[in-house]
Amino acid sequence: MNARQHESHQDLLAHFDTEDVSRATMDAIIVPTARPAAYLRQAITAAKDRDAFLLFLCSKLSTISGAILEAKNAGVRALAIDTDLLNPGLVPEFATDQVVRLTRFRRQTDTSFKRNLGLLVAVLAGWKRILFLDDDINLPNPADLGVAAGLLGEYPVVGLANAGMPDNSVVCHAIRDAGQKQDTFIGGGALAVGEAAFSSFFPNIYNEDWFFLLDGMKLRPSATTGTAVQKEYDPYRDPRRARGEELGDTLAEGVFGLFDNHLGLAHADEAYWEAFLTDRRRIIRDTIKLVRASSIEAGQQARMVDALKAAVGRSELITPELCVGYLRAWQQDCVRWRQRVTDLRRDHHGGSGIEHAVEALGIPLLAQSGTDGRVSTGAKRRPGLPRPAARV
Repeated sequence: MNARQHESHQDLLAHFDTEDVSRATMDAIIVPTARPAAYLRQAITAAKDRDAFLLFLCSKLSTISGAILEAKNAGVRALAIDTDLLNPGLVPEFATDQVVRLTRFRRQTDTSFKRNLGLLVAVLAGWKRILFLDDDINLPNPADLGVAAGLLGEYPVVGLANAGMPDNSVVCHAIRDAGQKQDTFIGGGALAVGEAAFSSFFPNIYNEDWFFLLDGMKLRPSATTGTAVQKEYDPYRDPRRARGEELGDTLAEGVFGLFDNHLGLAHADEAYWEAFLTDRRRIIRDTIKLVRASSIEAGQQARMVDALKAAVGRSELITPELCVGYLRAWQQDCVRWRQRVTDLRRDHHGGSGIEHAVEALGIPLLAQSGTDGRVSTGAKRRPGLPRPAARV
């Protein structure tokens, strides 16, 4: 078996020109955000253009008041939820979290929680077609959302093609910057999701969006169309970024490498991962040599090398047993997530709409803007307590 990392996975996708697809309505745009409200204006513009509901999932520097004010000023229907104030038990406790909980591979981010919460809201609100949109993504042509929504009848997931800063791991950025071929893939930054894929979930690991594309065994039928533009950032600024990505990048590249070779997860045994890990580390070390021999500015060279050394150092801690164990736990989590979705649909059958969704999930909707522009209280709370959710 050819256990190696591939430079491209584009052959796994169906590609469509926007002119060749019938349009449909996007029910909602879901934005996981941790940045100030100004970063939400692109999503707000797209929602207004497409008459889509906006769901802001806020934490850290993002506040529900700032998000709602931006949406209200634009005349866009929106709900903002402060995920820092929510019970983590809204999303099932995953076996994959247990695998890495007491290790250096534990991931301290909330993106997966937010996206999974967005899926649960979509299930309960009765939405059929949603778009996950990161707050650092620009959409040059919001009409592309109608194209992506139109494809969701045949393809459970449709990614907008990235025309900006390549959405890659630090290692893959370095491979490209060192002069080697390195493609991109669709991802959660601009991902249209149909109701058929609500039974997928985002594990708390780097490349969680690649795992979302799977149904537990194989890649769901997936397409790409339109254009999204990722804003630029410096992938080499902090070596901790490369360390935090290494396990997820290794697992995702290894799994999708199998798909490229027309093989399935049944072939992802310890022997496969032993060979893949050897090749992964060779690639990183070869990239370090290429960077050092390149004409890249000395300071940038040093940052790139430090990041790559961080990646290969973390890679040395990854064992074939860990890879096999993680994937087994992930498959258990796929079953657990599907059961959570099934239970929600059974227990809250007959309801729909965003108010129904937040009530069913136990999220107090404490502020709502009426048609007269005034904010009215929708539930009692003790003075001084923060608001978990607000709507305009």
